[in-house]
Order: sequence, then structure tokens, then C-alpha cells
Amino acid sequence: MKRYFVRTLFLGWLFLLVSVAAHAQSDNLSAVRAALRNGSSRELSQYFAPTVEIGFDGDKQNYNSTQAEIVMKDIFAKNAPSTFEFIHQGQSSEGIQYAIGRYTGRSGTYRLYVKLKPTRGTPLIDTLDFTKE
Repeated sequence: MKRYFVRTLFLGWLFLLVSVAAHAQSDNLSAVRAALRNGSSRELSQYFAPTVEIGFDGDKQNYNSTQAEIVMKDIFAKNAPSTFEFIHQGQSSEGIQYAIGRYTGRSGTYRLYVKLKPTRGTPLIDTLDFTKE
């Protein structure tokens, strides 16, 4: 009886931890979506990995998180968002989250690929890639 109780308690805690972790990961993606909708490089930079790859119309470069914030501020200044929505979201077996969205700004509509890699247990933005539709 005691063994059954301990096993049930353990499985309950395990389930709770997994659900909390999954919820925290989806919260990061929701916060990224809000920052992109608002055109806020400051909000977005809170979720940057130490190194971020940013691509805009085929020109891709790696930046440290501070430089990436400045680059995104410039992108938002030149092409402020009028709408942004994620079209598709997923996660690899290695825990890498990704999302594909549609970003509409002054100069047109872009397909945006966002990749979040787990860094010390927290998913952080590794890649932002804007491609003109």
C-alpha cells in the first residue's frame, strides 16, 4: 500500500513539473509574439540567446544579444508592424521550439521564422529570419 502511494505521488509530481515546463515554454513564445506585434526590440531582447542569427531578405548575420536588439530596433523603425500572427508552431525532439509567422509592415509582408533553443533550461531566441512574400 505504501509503495503504491509513493509511486502515485511521484507520478503526480512528475506530471505537474512537465505541465509547468510546457506552459513556461509556450509563455516565452507568447511573449515573443507580443513583442513582435508591438514592434518592441526591448521586449524582444529579453528572450535573445547570447548569440542571435537575424536574417532579412536573404542577408543573414550573427549578432550578440545587444547588437541584435539594435538591429531589430532598426528593422522595426524602417518597417513597423501593422499585423503579426504565428501560422505554425512546433517543437523538435531535442526541445528546440520554432514558429512560422506572417509579419506585415510598411514595406510589405514577410514570412518570419523564429527558433528558440533551450539555454540553461529556458528557451531563448536563436534565429529570426524575415523573408519577403
